[in-house]
Amino acid sequence: MKKIAIVTGASSGMGREFARQISGTRDIDEIWLVARRKDKLEALAEELSASGAIPKIIDADLSGRAGIKRLEAILEKESSATPASGEPAFAIDALVNNAGFGTYGTFRDTDLDRQLDMIDLNVLSLTGLCHIALPYLGSGSLVVNVASLASFAPLGNFAVYAATKAYVLSFSTALAAELADDGIFVMAACPGPVDTEFAQVASNGARARVVDGKDPAAVVARCLRDAARGRHISIMAPKWRFKAFMSRFIGRFAFARHTYIHDKRPSR
Repeated sequence: MKKIAIVTGASSGMGREFARQISGTRDIDEIWLVARRKDKLEALAEELSASGAIPKIIDADLSGRAGIKRLEAILEKESSATPASGEPAFAIDALVNNAGFGTYGTFRDTDLDRQLDMIDLNVLSLTGLCHIALPYLGSGSLVVNVASLASFAPLGNFAVYAATKAYVLSFSTALAAELADDGIFVMAACPGPVDTEFAQVASNGARARVVDGKDPAAVVARCLRDAARGRHISIMAPKWRFKAFMSRFIGRFAFARHTYIHDKRPSR
């Protein structure tokens, strides 16, 4: 039976690093690279072709119900090619739900469609992809849902994004509890600022990079080490862990009000 890994948002940043590191460390036959930018996926596939796992490019928009159905159809088509032995055609060894984005600015001043699209991708698609993957997961499978340090408290100027990531953290923890008896390990990755394209997208080009962004390769490596150690939440930097811990003792309104006043983020 063929073993595959699926990485969404694989064209850049942490998604690209997850693809690189999973391809080199897990015993898989194929790695499915899912994102919208085909040219970047092709470049990554060429890089990974020497790793042993065969890269498969899926250039698709995963947003909303249509995105979920799109990947579900690909999974069903793949599973229909049943080997003569009668065993399943493939199993998902690793699923990384990394696709997502954020927006800087107040709720009032941020385009409504943009925020609803963010909910569609960060919440709806992630939830749906976990569900359609379940029939193909088994003992030893790994699911990584990329949340954020922002998931631990409501944030002014980042209201919808933080809310979507709070959902990812809560959902992932509950899913981990439900699937533990099946030997399926679910983790929420909760990074703070990482040196990716996130800031450029969130600010509509007003900010090229986040301040003090960590190397995505280091963040992903720590995440995979934490998964191997049985940790259901991965937070790399000591500063990030301190902030996550302190969020338990600060009122939610006070935290949101403080970030609204003091953490202005540029946006066009």
